[in-house]
Amino acid sequence: MKKLRDIMTGDVEICNPDDNVYEAALKMKQFDVGAIPICEGRQLLGMITDRDIVVRGVAEKRPNSTQVTDVMTEQLLTAEPDMTVDDAAKMMAEKQIRRLPIVENSQLVGIVALGDLAIHTTTADEAGYALSEISESEHYHH
Repeated sequence: MKKLRDIMTGDVEICNPDDNVYEAALKMKQFDVGAIPICEGRQLLGMITDRDIVVRGVAEKRPNSTQVTDVMTEQLLTAEPDMTVDDAAKMMAEKQIRRLPIVENSQLVGIVALGDLAIHTTTADEAGYALSEISESEHYHH
């Protein structure tokens, strides 16, 4: 049975707490991602998403110089590298999560995105379930 460590992206671009929203947005554009973990060293503090920038930044008329910690999502669901891919797919579907930070010993070691699950879940039914449950939801999380 595949583990998250087998499919996760290990080389994750991060922002530090002193970075601002503009710098986070530039990284999102440069790396073509919709979310960036906020870390002190490799300790995960939160995640900033393109939606966070729009809802908590632009819509609240905050300047681009606003620190990422002021608009990031702090309450994150995480997983450990030894969690099975199937268990992660179920958890992500139940909790409506598109990106799952992978943490080991309080340190960010990778991230698994919804697309990763579509490729690596053991059955097409599980992949389809995870994708449909998350994609059809009106809720957007990290």
